[in-house]
Amino acid sequence: MIVAFSVTPLGVGEDVGEYVAEAVRVVRESGLPNRTDAMFTSVEGEWDEVMAVVRRAVAAVEARAPRVSLVLKADIRPGVTDGLTAKVATVERHLGT
Repeated sequence: MIVAFSVTPLGVGEDVGEYVAEAVRVVRESGLPNRTDAMFTSVEGEWDEVMAVVRRAVAAVEARAPRVSLVLKADIRPGVTDGLTAKVATVERHLGT
């Protein structure tokens, strides 16, 4: 599965980059395939391992913020691996790049 998620600390002001970095650090240290862009961090793996990473990422932000918002979208497709790369490659192929 691929999970795209966004963790936002609330009640800490407008500059949240240092809090978000804590969540991204958890994802990167997990060893699972992942990608971070301006809006979401995506992580790929089996259900239990991905959800455990999301939970730890939220906990890392929650430890420093009085409230946390989580947005999560999941693509659950058994038997597919390397979806983070393959999906983008397919779109690029159709674009002719």
